[in-house]
Amino acid sequence: MTTNLFSANRARLTNTLPAHPIILTGHSAIQSANDMSYPFVQDANFWWLTGIDEADWRLILDGSKSYLVAPDIEEIHRIFDGGLSAAEAKSISGVDHVLSSAEGRVLIATLAEKHDVVSTLAADPNQKYYGFTLNPAVTSLQRALKKQFKTVVDCRLELAKLRAIKQPHELRAMQRAIDLTNQTFSEVKALLPVLQTEYEIEAEFTYRFRKHNAKHAYEPIVADGKNACTLHYVKNESDLQQNSLLLLDIGATVDGYAADVTRTYAIGKPTDRQIAVHAAVESAQQQIIALLRPGLSVIEYHEQVDVIMKAALDSLGLLKNNDDYRTYFPHAISHGLGVDVHDSLGRPTEFSPGMVLTVEPGIYIPAESIGVRIEDDILITKDGHINLSGNLPTGL
Repeated sequence: MTTNLFSANRARLTNTLPAHPIILTGHSAIQSANDMSYPFVQDANFWWLTGIDEADWRLILDGSKSYLVAPDIEEIHRIFDGGLSAAEAKSISGVDHVLSSAEGRVLIATLAEKHDVVSTLAADPNQKYYGFTLNPAVTSLQRALKKQFKTVVDCRLELAKLRAIKQPHELRAMQRAIDLTNQTFSEVKALLPVLQTEYEIEAEFTYRFRKHNAKHAYEPIVADGKNACTLHYVKNESDLQQNSLLLLDIGATVDGYAADVTRTYAIGKPTDRQIAVHAAVESAQQQIIALLRPGLSVIEYHEQVDVIMKAALDSLGLLKNNDDYRTYFPHAISHGLGVDVHDSLGRPTEFSPGMVLTVEPGIYIPAESIGVRIEDDILITKDGHINLSGNLPTGL
């Protein structure tokens, strides 16, 4: 990622919004235990606009002028944890000016005297579904701006729409992440006969990602047998059972962009039932991917997915009534992919060239300790689609 790319992203945002200031914040560090913080993860919107991967920085856009505001860091924390200098921040982001925290407060007060309206990110509207506490930085900034500006406008949707259409450099970074992920899947699959636990498998992925200066884009899912029926199983601590199915949902992040790939493999010799369930999911995924094209209505897509998945369940004798559909296929078929592994697509009514989304059908039968999911990363093109992870076989 280069300075020009972040500058171009800021220009796209300012050209999209009305002529008033835009003020955004990066995430704050969050306590893990006692006097330690969790590993820092930057807000994706802030990183997309600045490239800054440090806590508590702020971005101010005033027309064509751009400013980064540095946090106050006590010297003892700088000694222990380091920090980003003004020169480094400017070099990474390409902003016009880097201000101290005090200078940033003065600038915001000055802008509030000139403008009634400011754009920022409001609280995530989906937070009630998450089951965890959000990073406080976004709402803290929003509250502060409401005290200074007459009107505070949420620009979350505009940012999501811009980020949904991936630029060429973004697609190259995503392909690097996907290629590393696929390569690692292939290498680890070859080791399965000698690996004995879920955590050994996780370790093999982690070693190979870090060896290439990459990290996990999300907590890896290494789920053997009945564990695969817990959709976000991340304990990864069980022994592998012979004649079971192993679900691996893992993706690397490279240059700020994520991969998200899932395969289900047999440990030992699969049973006829396991083969049948895997084949049903594999066939459904191929049919669903074939639907994707620019201009396809999102509503029509989901309607056709329902037809395909119900047929898959029916072929296995699982669809005895309507409630059985979501019992055995309880999650969404797709989500956006990019800086965030669950990137917003900006509430589209139809698919557009440049969008990247996953296709991940799954069938989960807890009573039989069978969970199968197959997931690939799909780019919508002007002519149809490209399966960016399609060179990794989907077979058992």
